[in-house]
Amino acid sequence: MAEVQSARQSTRLPFSKMHGAGNDFVVLDLRGSAPAPGADLCRALADRHTGVGCDQILTVEDPREAGSVASYRIWNADGSPSQQCGNGARCIAAWLVRDGAAKDSEFTLDSPVGSHAVTRLADGFRVAMGVPEFDPGKIPLRGFDGPRDTYVLGTRGSIIGFGAVSMGNPHALVEVDDIDRAPLGTTGVVLQQHEGFPESANIGFVQVESRQRIRLRVLERGVGETLACGSGACAAAAILMRRGKIGREVSVVLPGGTLQIGWAGEDAPVTMAGPATFVFEGEWLHDRDH
Repeated sequence: MAEVQSARQSTRLPFSKMHGAGNDFVVLDLRGSAPAPGADLCRALADRHTGVGCDQILTVEDPREAGSVASYRIWNADGSPSQQCGNGARCIAAWLVRDGAAKDSEFTLDSPVGSHAVTRLADGFRVAMGVPEFDPGKIPLRGFDGPRDTYVLGTRGSIIGFGAVSMGNPHALVEVDDIDRAPLGTTGVVLQQHEGFPESANIGFVQVESRQRIRLRVLERGVGETLACGSGACAAAAILMRRGKIGREVSVVLPGGTLQIGWAGEDAPVTMAGPATFVFEGEWLHDRDH
């Protein structure tokens, strides 16, 4: 019995609660090869009624590449892993600056999909999010043999037209006339679950207000609609820039705030600038066998 009690002994897990334009995170310091959180712990932390509450869990880890300050990984609220998170990247950058690990105004972070140059700004951070990938096989999007401005999928008796791109994670984008009435709960869910997206996808709905300003809402995989999606903002901007509908610098207005997205050209990385905010610090009391 004593051994069973010892196996279930509780331990304290320090965390930071942060958000980037309302997209909120629990940040864990796992440097020094600390074990990653299991799916059960991620779901417990993310629960907004019985846990801390967040869209994603971010882990700060030792760098993978020479010259990088640190690496990070991402878990969705349902415990599934994610490849990329733009708002999370800025929060990790802010966390490392406060920690003292990132001392310069420019530094590099390693994400699950690559390395990203970070620039510290007066009101936040700018992150190079990588070169967008439009090849459907790499998004991945099944049933198409080459990139298109607009893809069409039929489902449940309706036809859905959308753009698609990978920013390290898969995105689809639907243009709408009124963002407040965007059908996230119907068209968004259907598209997110469509067999054409074998890894599912983040589904964005966008309203173009001008060549310098768009409004966006995103239904994220494993989370639902979030107040902001950084990689979704990059994806929406890249798709619309490629269509010639907006300029190369654009303000993306999301329910939780505004991000500044830039893309110099086809072979250049998309850049994203925006805030990163600390909310509070805490300790999570949990069983070691989790």
